[in-house]
Amino acid sequence: MKLHIEMILPISLVLIVVSSGPKLCESARIFTIVNNCKETIWPAITPGNNFNGGGFPLKSGQSVVFTAPVGWVGRIWGRTGCNFDKNGKGSCQTGSCGSSLKCTASGKPPASLAEFTLAGVDFYDVSIVDGFNIPLVVTPINGKGNCSVAGCDGDLRSSCPSELALKANSKTLACRSACDVFNTDEYCCRGVFGNPVTCKATYYSKKFKEACPNAYSYAYDDPTSIFTCSGTDYVIAFCSSRKQPVCTYHNNKLACSGSHGLDSLLGRWSILMLVVFFMINFWIVV
Repeated sequence: MKLHIEMILPISLVLIVVSSGPKLCESARIFTIVNNCKETIWPAITPGNNFNGGGFPLKSGQSVVFTAPVGWVGRIWGRTGCNFDKNGKGSCQTGSCGSSLKCTASGKPPASLAEFTLAGVDFYDVSIVDGFNIPLVVTPINGKGNCSVAGCDGDLRSSCPSELALKANSKTLACRSACDVFNTDEYCCRGVFGNPVTCKATYYSKKFKEACPNAYSYAYDDPTSIFTCSGTDYVIAFCSSRKQPVCTYHNNKLACSGSHGLDSLLGRWSILMLVVFFMINFWIVV
């Protein structure tokens, strides 16, 4: 669910809570996946045992909530332009993991990618090293530590160099990586370029970094791209701004990023109404 500072939108937003097993414990992480794009996307998650098998459709304005245990190491990305039959077989224009709705393998580049290692201290990042297909932002909520917002909220499709553009019917669907297009050691950070001393930012990775300063733009882009947080929940939002407040629901309580600022901007009555709408629109599947 997304909060706009100007107003609470939309009332019809549907948030689906999916139980992934036993009762939640304190060590579980809540993952809220939000589609703020104008069209349906098909989130993909590997490994997907805790995430509805690793793939599902998510309409514009919808959200879905899962839980994952400490120890989960995985990745989340969005697929676009998909068409699946009743048996879950089909194809996607970007981010495809083969012909299945439920992903058991990595997505085909180019795809914006969120990566997680859940432990005592979590590590997380958003990577466009293998290319970009849609904006993707990861926001930690209720955590301890640095807990910065990671992601790429710029749309590289509109500024993608023509030689990297993946197009269909004259429309840019995604922006490929220089490694994918040119397949050289320099762009792929391999061979003599396979270490942080010799693998440096290139013209293309700098273009990516300009659009997405808080995302990995090449293999050794660590200092400004990987983040840590402890005991946090995560909101993974597609087509969202890093500055937009987001919310999750944990232990029967609504928790939002930037909640102090929202309290002063919207007022306590608006916050109360938001909680009511949020709870009404929860679909709980057990």
